Amino acid sequence: MSLSFDKPKLRQAFSDASATYDSVAQLQRTVGQALLNVADTDYLSGTLLDLGCGTGFLTCELLALSGYRSIIALDIAMPMLHTTQRKLLDNDQVQYVCADAEALPLDAQSIDHVFSNLALQWCNHLDTAFNELRRVLKPAGQLAFSTFGTSTLQELKAAWATVDDYRHVNDFYHQHDIRCFLQQAGFVDINLSSTTYLPRYASVTALMRELKSIGAHNVLASRNKQLTTKRAMQNMIAAYQLACANEPIDTPIMATFEVITVTAKR
Repeated sequence: MSLSFDKPKLRQAFSDASATYDSVAQLQRTVGQALLNVADTDYLSGTLLDLGCGTGFLTCELLALSGYRSIIALDIAMPMLHTTQRKLLDNDQVQYVCADAEALPLDAQSIDHVFSNLALQWCNHLDTAFNELRRVLKPAGQLAFSTFGTSTLQELKAAWATVDDYRHVNDFYHQHDIRCFLQQAGFVDINLSSTTYLPRYASVTALMRELKSIGAHNVLASRNKQLTTKRAMQNMIAAYQLACANEPIDTPIMATFEVITVTAKR
């Protein structure tokens, strides 16, 4: 299985979101903290890689730990790296690298621990990314990451499906595919768990606005290239609200985010 993200559009989406990301990224922070809770952080050493560092939440959390020598903050969008760098005031323990997870400009066996919070779902070829990560990890090095699963935004997908046959919502990898790709790359001691988050939103428009603010709107290469009409948008919103009509709560809608958390060793 492979996905078909438009990488230039993806890079631009996250570049544009660098100024608004922190204001709406509560879920990302929650998931990042949960990732650190399940990862083996008691015996850190050498060089850590924060893959897809975004605005630096996980980088800052890693800096608060002990035992390591340096941290590499890597992201596909340069403005995200600039935001992280401004937060850390040129901390001399952090190096900044702008690169794609599927083509890491790092030496073989140069990294002791890789952490990645909600970033690897943007890879077109997850098997390629895992091969790259195993290449740069030292023997017995640790990989710990979180990523979105296939149930993510299922309500939004279903609502759009009542309007037309275009793909308006990004696809994500299944847990089975993630395990298979890790095994094929040569990782061992693989542990996967799935957690469902159900945040509430004041409206469908508020949900879509938040997705855009974190750079997570539709960047599929096969997306509808035509402008979505006002009527199509209204019909989608109506379908979404109708599906949530039986919710016994005051807040009109909820959205599903399936988060898969993974630890593995090289």
